[in-house]
Order: sequence, then C-alpha cells, then structure tokens
Amino acid sequence: MEIENLLSLIKAVSESELTGLKYEENEVKIHLTKKQDQVHVVAAGQAAIAEAPAGGPMAAPAQSATVQKEEPEAAAPSAQSIGKIVESPLVGTFYTAPSEEAEAFVSVGDTVKKGQTLAIVEAMKLMNEIESDYDGTIVEIYVENGQAVEYGQPLFCIR
Repeated sequence: MEIENLLSLIKAVSESELTGLKYEENEVKIHLTKKQDQVHVVAAGQAAIAEAPAGGPMAAPAQSATVQKEEPEAAAPSAQSIGKIVESPLVGTFYTAPSEEAEAFVSVGDTVKKGQTLAIVEAMKLMNEIESDYDGTIVEIYVENGQAVEYGQPLFCIR
C-alpha cells in the first residue's frame, strides 16, 4: 500500500464518526482505531504502529506492537480516585485466562506486580498479553471473559 493511500485512510477515519476501520490488501493488513482525536495505525505483517493526530501528518512508525498508556484519562473518573486504571491497548476480545480450562490470570483482591500478565486481548487471531503498568491490588475488573473491548476501554482498577 502506498503512503498516500494510507494517509487518505487515516484522514477519512479522522474526519468521520468511525471509531475503527480494518483494511486488507494482498498481505498487508491495517487496523485503524480512533480515540479522542487521535488515530492509531496497526499494520499487521509489518510489525509497525504509527500515531497521527486527527487530520495531521503521520508520525514515524514505532517498533512496538501495542500502544500502552501511562496515565489514566477521564474515561473512568470515579475509578481514578480509588486506583490506577489499566486500559485496553487495542480493539479485540478480552480473555481472563490463557485457555477455557485454565484459571484466570488475576481476580479481585490479588496482588500484582508491574509487568505481570493480567489478561489477554485477541485481535486478528493474535493473542496480546495485557500486562500491569503498576504494582498493587486488583480492586475491580470492568470486563467479562469473552467480551469485546475497544481501544482505551478500562479493564482493571489497581490500588
């Protein structure tokens, strides 16, 4: 896919009320999601992510396959006062355990360390581990096993 076509897709999503778009051409797969006037581009098969402000030029691709937030935003204002929020870094299906027979990675009341796996979000047949950004105790799990999640959706509250 040519960069001009990619920029056109980003601009179209930015200017629309869409929150996401998946596009496949030959062996190139692109997944665009939008949150608060910013478009996130995930290109599968090329292991690259780029972020572009809505309607703006595209930034240089990052080498990571996920986008992680450091600070919680106003998405869950009541939870901000009681703990730190772990948000979904991508759109997909939320799973609490590595398989149907296995125990959940964490439960309410469990103590977790930074970098510990909390759950999995499946996107485009890829299992993406969701790791804790914080040390603390799981106060609340906002999502049910098998539920679809959006980019930036609160998943866990850690205090």
